[in-house]
Amino acid sequence: MQIDLSDRTALVTGSTQGIGHAIAVGLARAGARVAVNGRGAERVAEAVERVRTESGSDDVVPAVGDLATEEGAAAVVDAVPSVDILVNNLGIFGSAAPLEIDDAEWRRYFEVNVLSAIRLIRAYLPGMTDRRWGRVLNLASDSAVVIPAEMIHYGMTKTSLLAVSRGFAKEAAGTGVTVNSVIAGPTHTGGVENFVRELVGDELPWDEAQREFMIKHRPQSLIQRLIEPEEIAHLVVYLSSPFASATTGGALRVDGGYVDSILP
Repeated sequence: MQIDLSDRTALVTGSTQGIGHAIAVGLARAGARVAVNGRGAERVAEAVERVRTESGSDDVVPAVGDLATEEGAAAVVDAVPSVDILVNNLGIFGSAAPLEIDDAEWRRYFEVNVLSAIRLIRAYLPGMTDRRWGRVLNLASDSAVVIPAEMIHYGMTKTSLLAVSRGFAKEAAGTGVTVNSVIAGPTHTGGVENFVRELVGDELPWDEAQREFMIKHRPQSLIQRLIEPEEIAHLVVYLSSPFASATTGGALRVDGGYVDSILP
């Protein structure tokens, strides 16, 4: 399957590292003009250069802005006024005792993980529907379905993204624009390495620590390992392509079989 996105512009939020970075590289390799987003200009500039190097594409641009704020979202839209592919990847996570999560932390998780995506969908969806083509992809998580006891606030935001995706898919019905969520499973990123260490300690070598984490805390995984970011990116690139024109309003899993369900 040859995916050609050479006539498309993509914005990937939270793309200076991890899954977002892998998605940016994948879309750039497929020929898209890719906007890399993060809060700091220096870090975004460094990420732009890494995406250019890894993808072999020079058509990679910065889009600096804190999307958890209205001002930051406006700055990103000013930098990239029109996109064909919007990937809402930005997200924060961390463990917390459920009864110790205060109102401010609940709000912070919602602002970063959910409202940031809604702001950009509001900004870009009208242009997509006018042009009769577009892709909106919201990065959810297995935690949207299997709420972790140690991350209820995070799981809540990812469940919300499933509803946001389905609702906006209905808003875009019949326009040639698709809106989907991607349910990513436990993925190997720097942040997840830190999270694994929080739960299993620093004594074990990484390979052993990863195995212990999966066995104790994510035993439902059928691949019994963390997913690599590139594996998430492969599905996102496909869903961004013309080949996925009949897939909308869905929650597509790339979770290593973690969610124990025969339905997506």
